[in-house]
Amino acid sequence: MATVNSYTGGMPTPDRTSLQQIVDAARDILERDGLVGLTMQSVADAVGVRAPSLYKRVNGRDELVRLVAEATLLELTRRVDEGRTAPDLANALRAFAHERPAAYHLVFSPDTRVSQELVEASSAPILRVAHELAGPDDALEAARTLTAWANGFIGMELAGGFNLGGDLERAWDYGLARLVDAIRNTAVAPTE
Repeated sequence: MATVNSYTGGMPTPDRTSLQQIVDAARDILERDGLVGLTMQSVADAVGVRAPSLYKRVNGRDELVRLVAEATLLELTRRVDEGRTAPDLANALRAFAHERPAAYHLVFSPDTRVSQELVEASSAPILRVAHELAGPDDALEAARTLTAWANGFIGMELAGGFNLGGDLERAWDYGLARLVDAIRNTAVAPTE
């Protein structure tokens, strides 16, 4: 979309950046500088425009953070949706968290606001897997249990919270296998 420039007699001037470029730059800044470093000025500098120009596309920092969270959640959902089993899904979640830790924390923050529609869509992969493990009556509880365990483990891992040594890969595999077995073994078989 071009904007009208009054200095050229009303002739349109090309836009220098797109919303996608702004969001992509903001996601990179989030990883490099954290949420505090994600400012309209830092994004403007990254995309090569003056900060006021960003307001043609984004209403302010709160909207920018929301857009970053939504883009992150969409990417995360695509990646975990490829998993057909609980371990596949959990491993995709963990891999994403290691690649984009700031974005991972952002989407799991209680302060982050995204649309309910996106929340529901992003929950579909874990609900599908949980349904297969626990059955329809306990799918939501199983999904929450798996998500809470994985998020807790990943959060501690990213924060350097495992201080007793040992093999974290083994601990991850051990915990995940035991949790999946427990959910599967407590599932009530459907009655006929």
